[in-house]
Amino acid sequence: MSSMDMTDILIIGGGPAGLQAALTAARVHRQAVILDDGRYRNASVAHMHNVIGADGNPPHQFRARVRDELTAYDTVSVRPVSATAVRSDPGGGFVADLADGTGLSAGTVILATGVSDELPEIPGLAEVWGGRAAHCPFCHAHEFAGGRIGIIGTARAGHLGPLLAPVAGSLLVLPLEGDSAEGPDGVRVAGSHVVGMRDTGSALDLTLADGSVETVDVAFVPTTLRQRSTIPEQLGLELNESGCVRVDELQRTSVPGVLAAGDMAHMPALPMPMASVATAMAAGQVAASAAIMHLLSA
Repeated sequence: MSSMDMTDILIIGGGPAGLQAALTAARVHRQAVILDDGRYRNASVAHMHNVIGADGNPPHQFRARVRDELTAYDTVSVRPVSATAVRSDPGGGFVADLADGTGLSAGTVILATGVSDELPEIPGLAEVWGGRAAHCPFCHAHEFAGGRIGIIGTARAGHLGPLLAPVAGSLLVLPLEGDSAEGPDGVRVAGSHVVGMRDTGSALDLTLADGSVETVDVAFVPTTLRQRSTIPEQLGLELNESGCVRVDELQRTSVPGVLAAGDMAHMPALPMPMASVATAMAAGQVAASAAIMHLLSA
């Protein structure tokens, strides 16, 4: 590719949303370039779930299979590089600066750059994240059915307790530092907050501030979402209170010609993104369709 190539659609992000957007564009022979820097929210997860046709598949195998499918389409290319900046082109469309020193001009941009999970400051949590500690029961609970399931933090316990009750053999709520000591009716709340986690190979040991240890099979942990990319800020995109990019029903952002899909974006009617592979794929398909609509109306 030359130092300043032109494409119809620039897709930034190689997760499910970006890959589906690329396939949708390819199906109607639109020129599209997808930038995949190799960073994914579910990178620490051994198997993804709640995806029809791919339930239990390793995420890296799923991505590789989709990238292989894209090779059947001449109008789409995948580049293993990140975009460092995106700006509006005075002549129309957008210009992206890439980390390899090249540039790319595009008629429209789909952001699928994802989010990162900011974890509570609990020693050992990062090492077990995606294994015996997770965020989403729909993706991670069934494999621990009948076991002892921990809920970290009392704030989400009122929601997670009833949700997990049909799956769990028993439930235990473990406060974070400064939490209330109250939990859902009928669910035990540990008397001290969690200060450490360790995967023993057969269970998860949770060390509490009073020196005691509680053992669970899996723990569900609250996270704070952060935009993985600075591009939404560079473009001045409007955000929701969650920190995710605000989009409409067609995944359009506040900047005409810029679409956003996946965990990084949601409609303002939702309190947070419906974070899953399936919803990311759906958003990617809608975003690509809307991008093509924008190109046709330009």
